[in-house]
Amino acid sequence: MKAKLIDLFINQYDKTSTIRTFFSPGRVNLIGEHTDYNGGFVFPTALSIGHYGAIALRKDSMIRLYSENFPQYGIIEVQLNNLLYNQSHNWANYVKGVILELIHQGYRIPHGFDLLVYGDLPNSSGLSSSASIELLIAVMMNDLFNLQINRPDLAVLCKKVENEYIGVNCGIMDQFVIANGVQDKALLLDCNTLEFTTVPLDLGDYKIVICNSKVKRGLVDSKYNERRNECEASLKVFQKHYPISNLCDMSQSQFDRYKDELPNDILLKRSRHAVTENLRAIAAVNQLKAKDIFAFGEAINQSHISLRDDYEVSCKELDTLVELALKNGSIGSRMTGAGFGGCTVNLVKGTDLEKFTHEVIKGYYEKYSLQAEVYVAMPSDGTKEIE
Repeated sequence: MKAKLIDLFINQYDKTSTIRTFFSPGRVNLIGEHTDYNGGFVFPTALSIGHYGAIALRKDSMIRLYSENFPQYGIIEVQLNNLLYNQSHNWANYVKGVILELIHQGYRIPHGFDLLVYGDLPNSSGLSSSASIELLIAVMMNDLFNLQINRPDLAVLCKKVENEYIGVNCGIMDQFVIANGVQDKALLLDCNTLEFTTVPLDLGDYKIVICNSKVKRGLVDSKYNERRNECEASLKVFQKHYPISNLCDMSQSQFDRYKDELPNDILLKRSRHAVTENLRAIAAVNQLKAKDIFAFGEAINQSHISLRDDYEVSCKELDTLVELALKNGSIGSRMTGAGFGGCTVNLVKGTDLEKFTHEVIKGYYEKYSLQAEVYVAMPSDGTKEIE
């Protein structure tokens, strides 16, 4: 891949100065969905698919940006002193936002650069293509300009870019696992404290399999921010009784004691999902340590039911993918990511993978005339330079 990136870069920019290459993974969350902004635990892993970047420094203040995935935008040129959001710049806004935030935080970006990006991560699939690009740029700047920012702080910086520059009110999970991922492991991350532990993904005969519904969802335009507001309204009710900062600070019994004070069924369902999903994420680590893959699979199934019925962020296509998966060998299947489209994550025995793939793709196409994609997730390291 390194040689391919350099060839693409030279073809685009016609220059052979010192070119450095980096890889930034996507991520899949195994369990613990919509708990991140509720101060709970998440259990994601970085992926072996993501975004690759080739970069060469310039001597002036010009920044030139090109994506092999969005050739229609051509080379986008901006100056270091003019990095404001521009809707017409599409994907390049993630690059600009990271650089602008670094400058705002007092880090010196002394000159511009030429950048080529190539991604094998499906866009708008729920595998966090935006955070993958953000960390790609942040790690590049950190390494090239010797900014000496640690990985957790880089993740927080990129989350700030997503929240304030892009306008998506996301939690910390995506950026954090992409910055700190470890090959063959998942991260149990406390989104309230940012403390985390790595957990070996020893699944025996089973593989983590991702099914892409090909239903794209845009977070800015979805009901994501609405869900956050509903959780915040629920939290205020419980704060009358408990000194808590987040819904996920509660145990099941604490939630049950005062849930009837919630003003409507919507807030009851939203907060119930946050509390129970957080407990499922914590339990998942013990299930894996005990090598109880079937209990882990059942927790994944319960997660989808909660996301579908209580949090109401699934859609008919995702529900169909889950149903097809469970009929064809998966012992655990759920939507992953923010919802309203994107992907499902599944536990499938390696020997069943061929049949599983054929039957899921076939059944899904017959119902929606959409060609689902199925691939095995390989847990990866976080963003790093390609040596």
